[in-house]
Amino acid sequence: MDWRKIAAAVASGLALVAPGPSQAQAQAAPAAASYDGLKVTLCGTSGPLPVRDRAKACVAIQAGGSLYMVDVGPESTENMMAWRMPMATAKAVFLTHLHSDHIGEVGEFNMQSWVAGRPAPLALVGPEGTDKVAKGFNLAYENDHVFRNAHHEHGDVKLPIAAGVLAPQVVVMPPVDAQGGATKVVWRDGDLTVTAITVAHNPVTPAFGYRFDFKGRSVVISGDTRKWPPLAAAAKGADVLIHEAQNSDMTKQMAMGLKAMGNPRISSIMTDTLTYHTTPVEAADIARMAGVKRLVLYHITQAGLPMFTPETFTKGMDAGGPLDWRISKDGMTIELPAGGTDIKFGQMP
Repeated sequence: MDWRKIAAAVASGLALVAPGPSQAQAQAAPAAASYDGLKVTLCGTSGPLPVRDRAKACVAIQAGGSLYMVDVGPESTENMMAWRMPMATAKAVFLTHLHSDHIGEVGEFNMQSWVAGRPAPLALVGPEGTDKVAKGFNLAYENDHVFRNAHHEHGDVKLPIAAGVLAPQVVVMPPVDAQGGATKVVWRDGDLTVTAITVAHNPVTPAFGYRFDFKGRSVVISGDTRKWPPLAAAAKGADVLIHEAQNSDMTKQMAMGLKAMGNPRISSIMTDTLTYHTTPVEAADIARMAGVKRLVLYHITQAGLPMFTPETFTKGMDAGGPLDWRISKDGMTIELPAGGTDIKFGQMP
């Protein structure tokens, strides 16, 4: 191993990825990146089941010189570090709801973005219970922060413990309208406005989607929900709708197989999920109602399973009329330049 090359790579700000998928990945803190528009990175695109090459739900949004997250599910922080995302510029994490596959790495993201140089507490914005999540992770990482501060804060390296905490903001929504919908602006930062949208994930309530508007561009993330027309109203005219999708026929097939294999417990749990998720066809219906320019499916529960193929998963999506849609995968990027109409898709290396 050539240590001189490793030192040179670290000095130049490159991430070092050792051979083999199970090896640790190291990252040097990148310079703050600024994007004049909205840049979206899908950092986790699976449901709660383990899927190779897909982390749990996590969407990163860069607006100007700041980074915002919608959920931080397990495995997603490692993706961000490997891609050298500007974690030190993080200002807030917006939680759609408090299921474990959406909050599992909030503590790790908070710690890593602080170590990378984040200069202030990280806002944790979300539904009732968000304050408990923040308190729990702050307590769990309290000793870690003390140790890192004691060992690494010297010279020009500053790791103020006060900047390393999660600062909760519990969103209380207004009463629902006649259609059952409700929205509330929950964040303003210069040209950026973030709006929380009540969605239907009962018995998980409240549950939110979020709309990001910045210099004439807009992205909506559904979070977990059954088909919910008020979401379409809140997403009206957006450039991109990132919507969860779970194929009901595949879920039923999986539940039947589990029962036949002698696992009625997990079979029952899988069957329960049918009541509070959206099928790909239903997500397409919502996108058409909203008149969005692009639909991206994420939170793909069945991805990686033996019966999954993109063709089977999305069967029937085009029956409702023209729609530009695609299935996400980890590392998909979407760039929306300020003041324009271009929508550019890419992929992290």
